[in-house]
Amino acid sequence: MGSAIEAVIFDWGGTLTPWQSIDPAEEWASLARVAAPDRVDEATTSLLDAASMVWKRSRDEHRSATMTEICELAGVPFDDAHLSAYREFWEHATFTDDDVLPLFSRLKVDGIKVGVLSNTVWPREWHEEYFDRDGILGMLDGAVYTSDIPWTKPSPEAFRAAMEAVGADDPSRCVFVGDRLFDDIWGASNAGMRTILVPNSDIPVDQLGHTVGEPDAIAHRLSEVYDIVSAWR
Repeated sequence: MGSAIEAVIFDWGGTLTPWQSIDPAEEWASLARVAAPDRVDEATTSLLDAASMVWKRSRDEHRSATMTEICELAGVPFDDAHLSAYREFWEHATFTDDDVLPLFSRLKVDGIKVGVLSNTVWPREWHEEYFDRDGILGMLDGAVYTSDIPWTKPSPEAFRAAMEAVGADDPSRCVFVGDRLFDDIWGASNAGMRTILVPNSDIPVDQLGHTVGEPDAIAHRLSEVYDIVSAWR
C-alpha cells in the first residue's frame, strides 16, 4: 500500500450516478412500443429474454454485448428513431452525482488521472453525451465502455483496458471505485488495483456474481473518495 496513486477509475451506473431501480419489463416495453408497435407484448418478452441472456453471459463468462446484439437476438428493429424512446425512459437515471464535479476537480489538481470503466450495452456516444451535458467529459483522461471491447468486469482484461485508456500501467498505483462487490471490487482486486466500495445500490439478485470482494475502503458518498485516496498517497 506504499506506492503513490497515479489514477482513479470509476464505475458509472450506481457509482458516478445515484442508483435508480427500474422495471426491466417497462424498460424494454419503451423500445417495443415504437420498434414493434404491432406486437408490443411479444417484442417486450423477446427483448427481456435477450437482455437477460447477455447479462448472464457477462456475469458468468465476462463477455460483452451491445444494444444492436440484444435487438438482433430479439428480432426487433434497431435504429436511432426507435432508440430515442428507450433513451427517454432512462434519462432520469443518467445524471451524475453532485459530488462528481468537485471530486474530479480535486483529483485532477493533485495530478491524478481520472477514468471510467462501465459494464454497458449502450454505445460510447450516449455516455459521452451525458458526461458532456453534466460538464465532466473534458475531465476524463480515458474511458472504457464494455460495448466497445470483448470483455466485461470482472475480467482482468477490462481493467487493463481502462488503465491503458488513462495512461497507467501499474495496477498497484490505480484505484477502482464501484458499487458492486463482484464486478467492481472482486474484479479490480484480482487485477491488482486498490478498491473503494460505494455501497448505495440495490443490486438485483440475478446480477450478483459467484463471489464478493473485500474492498480496501468504503465511501458512503463520493466526496469521501478524495480523503481515502489522499491517505493512500
